[in-house]
Amino acid sequence: MPNLALKPKTNLSSFRRIAIGTWRAAYDPSVYGSIKMRADPILDYIEEFRARTGRRLTLTHMLVRAVAGVFEAMPDANAVLRWNRIWLREDIGVFFQVAMEDEETGEIDLSGVTIHDAEKKDIMAILDETEQRVAQVRAHKDASLESTRSTFKRIPFMWLNKALDLISFLSYELNLDLSALGIPRDPFGSVMITNIGSLGLRDAYVPLVPYSHVPLLLAVGAVEREPVVEGDDIIIARTLSIFATFDHRILDGSHAAFMSKMLKRWFAEPEKYFGALPPKAEVGGEGAAEG
Repeated sequence: MPNLALKPKTNLSSFRRIAIGTWRAAYDPSVYGSIKMRADPILDYIEEFRARTGRRLTLTHMLVRAVAGVFEAMPDANAVLRWNRIWLREDIGVFFQVAMEDEETGEIDLSGVTIHDAEKKDIMAILDETEQRVAQVRAHKDASLESTRSTFKRIPFMWLNKALDLISFLSYELNLDLSALGIPRDPFGSVMITNIGSLGLRDAYVPLVPYSHVPLLLAVGAVEREPVVEGDDIIIARTLSIFATFDHRILDGSHAAFMSKMLKRWFAEPEKYFGALPPKAEVGGEGAAEG
């Protein structure tokens, strides 16, 4: 009789196969930390933007732009590790996860979209691009992504680790363009964002993904109403926590402190950093924006 009664799970999504091929036993340089911010200014901005434009602006869109701005102010964070040396990237890409359904298994799958040069785009341009890209991903119409998913589904389980190691080595250590083989160029960008708040989760730390060579991952928690101190008074305010995991080989506490202060400034003064709200439209749009 075996130690455990087991049977193999056969209907794995492409993300689950990639995850199995990615992580090993824990010998990693992960550092974890979180920041809590007053969310009222940024949520008020989102609500007013929606009311004026009828467009569904979200916290994820705001974070894409804000994090790109923070990386622009802290270029040392915009880096990858190659051959045990730190290499600075010449452009900024922000990856955020997208939930979708695997068309073959019906399982919930995870994919993502990378917005490149986000620091050069205004919030409306980021909103337009993300809506278009997310629609393509969920409709399985992103050619490069579908090619990648198809490739990973064909790799036998016993070869997943070696296959991912090889692709990562060729893509990052040798810095080769593998797009002709169905592997998109720079698919993960400089930083990865996942909105756990949209799932109703308050806090979570996400693991580094060695395959991606991304040194910083951010998980955005759910907006909460709670008592906060304002001057000599205690008031009820909306708060937002962001949970960070970073690679200590590239980033340290001084980087984290600078970047967290910058991010708080963006969220505290949205019109200063994200730009003035668009003119009011004749017909109003959507309401609450805690998504």
